[in-house]
Amino acid sequence: MRVLVVTAVAAEADSVAAAVAGAGNGAGNGIDVIAGGVGPAAAAAATATALATSPYDLVISAGIGGGFPSHAPVGSLVVADAIVAADLGAETPDGYLPVDELGFGRTTHLPPAQLATRAALATGALCAPILTVSTVTGSAARAAELSGRHPRAAAEAMEGFGVAEAAAVHGVPVLEIRAISNAVGPRDRAAWRIGPALAALGSAFPPLIPLFEEPS
Repeated sequence: MRVLVVTAVAAEADSVAAAVAGAGNGAGNGIDVIAGGVGPAAAAAATATALATSPYDLVISAGIGGGFPSHAPVGSLVVADAIVAADLGAETPDGYLPVDELGFGRTTHLPPAQLATRAALATGALCAPILTVSTVTGSAARAAELSGRHPRAAAEAMEGFGVAEAAAVHGVPVLEIRAISNAVGPRDRAAWRIGPALAALGSAFPPLIPLFEEPS
């Protein structure tokens, strides 16, 4: 199986690439890692470009992200069972309406259920929805709003839905994996644990390699 891993920034890509290379036995031969940029638009463009120039069997959106504390504490891993565009829609006098309820497109991509479950078991991750946002949550009110609309959501990040949109256009299945660096809520930069989250992100990939090596 050829796998494309799309991260936002170089530090994430380097963590994944180093972990794959360190697994040895040629394990990284079928895994390419790119840093596609921050946000859903950049992620979609980078993913679509990569898929247009080389064939892949699976795309993974990977990186660090915020965790909803009741589900995913700092340092934990989340594998998406749903990749949700949480702010793609419209504000109305009666509240937020997602774009699919407005009749335009979709807001959710579903990774292959069995693969997501097995990936979560292999890595010790929680299998739960991951939200894609264009603006990182920085207040308790916003965190409560998102949790109210998506009570099972365990994490938020900025690229998953963009990667999933591009993968869908090319007919390639998608996963999303997030290592939790901070709590979703009031912005407290001093409380972020980026180094440990990057280490956790890298550690997720060696246990996944046997899944990638199975006959497709």
